[in-house]
Amino acid sequence: MSPVSHDSTLLVASFRRYWRLILATVGFSLLAAAFEGVGLGLLIPFLQTLSAPDAETFRTGWAWADQHLLGAGGSQLARTYRICGFILAAAWCRAGFGYLCAFYGMKSRALVVEDLRMRVVEQLTAMSLRFFSEARSGEIMNSLTVEMTRLGQSLSIGVKVLTRGSLLIVYVGFMLWISWALTLGVLFFFALLSLGLTRLIARIRTSGEKITLANGAFTSRLSDLLGGIRTVTAFGMEAHERRRLERATQRIAQAVIETTRRGLLVQPLSQAVVSTVLLGVIVLATQFLVLPGALDVALLLTFLFALLRLMPMVHELNQQRGQWAVLRGALTNIAALLRRDDKPYLPDGTYPYMGFHEAIVFEDVSFAYVPGEPVLEHVDLRIACGQTTALIGSSGAGKSTLADLLTRFYDPTGGRVLLDGADLRTFTLASLRRRIAVVSQDTYLFHDTVRANLAYGNPDAADGALVEAARQANALGFIEALPDGLDTVLGDRGVRLSGGERQRLSIARALLRDPDVLILDEATSALDSVSESLVQESLERLMQGLTVIAIAHRLATVQHADHVVVLEDGRVVEDGTYAELIARRGKLWEYHAQQFHTPVLRAV
Repeated sequence: MSPVSHDSTLLVASFRRYWRLILATVGFSLLAAAFEGVGLGLLIPFLQTLSAPDAETFRTGWAWADQHLLGAGGSQLARTYRICGFILAAAWCRAGFGYLCAFYGMKSRALVVEDLRMRVVEQLTAMSLRFFSEARSGEIMNSLTVEMTRLGQSLSIGVKVLTRGSLLIVYVGFMLWISWALTLGVLFFFALLSLGLTRLIARIRTSGEKITLANGAFTSRLSDLLGGIRTVTAFGMEAHERRRLERATQRIAQAVIETTRRGLLVQPLSQAVVSTVLLGVIVLATQFLVLPGALDVALLLTFLFALLRLMPMVHELNQQRGQWAVLRGALTNIAALLRRDDKPYLPDGTYPYMGFHEAIVFEDVSFAYVPGEPVLEHVDLRIACGQTTALIGSSGAGKSTLADLLTRFYDPTGGRVLLDGADLRTFTLASLRRRIAVVSQDTYLFHDTVRANLAYGNPDAADGALVEAARQANALGFIEALPDGLDTVLGDRGVRLSGGERQRLSIARALLRDPDVLILDEATSALDSVSESLVQESLERLMQGLTVIAIAHRLATVQHADHVVVLEDGRVVEDGTYAELIARRGKLWEYHAQQFHTPVLRAV
């Protein structure tokens, strides 16, 4: 299968969804072309009546049409008025159906683009986090905005080709009926023009793909700048970032200039060839057909009229070929996002998660983000229901990865994660994740109100529940102090709040989830002592009656955990209670001695 056909196949589902609108577009296009043909056909008796009033009346051979449409047997003036009326009616019908074709074409194009955009979004939300660890968010944003718009423009080209192509068939049909020899000569030169433009259009398509790549690079660079503006400003790297963005915009400009330079050649070449063909037809037809009496003047005028109407269509179709080549990269870009065979997916389970009663078991679990580079190796671990389990270890030991396997952000590359004896992969993702809450060091708040951020994950929560959750999380005080309380917009990533306030808001959000399992991933490591005390107090309320997995570097926050697991290089090296592991003087004892700077026996 060629790349073009493969890309088109990925878009078929969106076209199929709106097949009625697309069929209506095609139908109205054909009706518009048919009435154009009626008007063109009526030109023959009209011109014949004007140019040779004494000549025999033009007849189609259909008695009803000759009598009621052409007025055969009537006076010249009556025939002229009758034919003019039908030409006018055909023109209005052609205009009406042309409008309907354009409207339904626009509507179907807009809905297909919307459907494609949502298919991409649906695919993005269904993929494993592995994809986002490798993809650049700026390039994804560019695909969903700039490239999706360009794809819509390419679909509009399809509508134009449909309407112009229908009319072209009508004109060519009449021209063949009038003089097949002249028509074949015209088509021969048009075919030569098309072949001559093919190589140029191939180069335009290559240049158009460069525009897509340059747009993606610029959007990604801009996204990095906006996301890291504090870091850029703090390090005084504004000039450096401006230079990088300048280089990115220069690449866009160069790609556009190169593409446009080639694209602008299409129209003048087409015009020159078509004008040559028109003059050649007039000279040849007059000399070899009209003067010898082989072709009636009215028929020649109709032929020339059809050719004159045909010429702009040939120009436009050639222009559309060039424009399609420019926009072809957008189709490839969106199709690449819609492909499923080259992306990591988490298969959904079939059974709803009904609750947690006994234990979570990691059974010989191994995992690697990159094949051949394991992060976890043969981990066996049991987390009892209702207990707090602390995961301790140096950076890169695999603590957060272990928690990510429980939420099914990833699936193990070896072994199984069992919940009450059932493999996590048998549960539907939505039902499983609905009962797990995560409070991490990097709390993400949306550019929305406090209310929307609190209720995220539980949008049906009443205001009373929001206030109670905020109170339990020690967040109600600062929320009430905000200008609009719960309706205060927090800004991008919650910029209006301090780190401790964002963390307490995250805890309130987790409380509203009413989870079975709570994962605390370095939830207090980036806070000052006052904020940490408030957050820790909130966490203690949240942890009551829950199964808690606490990932921590600060041992003071997990000394009272029911179970402590120490990981090193992706393996469990120790597990037990805090006191038991200190007594063993193993790895946890080393961490304890480093952090508390006191003799271990005295700490115990």
